[in-house]
Amino acid sequence: MTSPFDLTGRSALLTGAGNGIGAAVAKAYARAGAAVMVTDLDKDSAAAVAAEIVAAGGRAESAALDVRDAEGAAAAAQQAANMAGGTLHIVVNNAGAIAPAMFAKMDRDAFDFVVGVHLGGAFTVSQAALPFLATDGTGRIINVTSAAGLVGTIGQVNYSAAKSAIIGVTKSLAKELARKQITVNAIAPLAATNMTENIRSNEKLAEMTLARIPLGRWADPDEIASTFVFFASDAASYITGQVLAVDGGTVI
Repeated sequence: MTSPFDLTGRSALLTGAGNGIGAAVAKAYARAGAAVMVTDLDKDSAAAVAAEIVAAGGRAESAALDVRDAEGAAAAAQQAANMAGGTLHIVVNNAGAIAPAMFAKMDRDAFDFVVGVHLGGAFTVSQAALPFLATDGTGRIINVTSAAGLVGTIGQVNYSAAKSAIIGVTKSLAKELARKQITVNAIAPLAATNMTENIRSNEKLAEMTLARIPLGRWADPDEIASTFVFFASDAASYITGQVLAVDGGTVI
């Protein structure tokens, strides 16, 4: 009997997959049988993850991608689709950036930059991928949001605004693309990654953050990756427009 989590024969395009959660998801998809297109602003990081997947017996290719670049996104989507006979099955909008500052001191460039990468990137990549997305019930768009988008956070109005907006995009696209049998969901993860290093390395911030996590610890990116496999798989074929917090209970 085939597992409902088997992704054999499907292709996946991931952004921001050169490290952290994105890299963990890419490897998890490959282990589940998918052909994986690893993209990241850092081409060397993306190539290293793809090489690791191939060395382990999986299928992967890589490319440098600034998610704000429509031409680059279209090329990446085409390359990913070519890995499965011209059809793309899974898109993971994971690329992100931070530029923290208290609101009174945040300049417009910092605001626009973070919103442009997170929200603009999800828009650009999803739109580029749409012509290739499977319409047989296996098409998936999985967006990455955050607790910041659900409950806000101090010193990151730009990040919170972008992550909140991604939830709106997720729900609207879920309604719009349901007619094509494409599901759209979002995951709000919390893990020990480069993006959270500034918090984890600050004793006071780390203590405050851990106090808000009922499970009392940071997740390893591999713990988060299995949720992405679930949303990409047949096990989640009747789920769309949802936001799942994978954060140790931070948002309850």
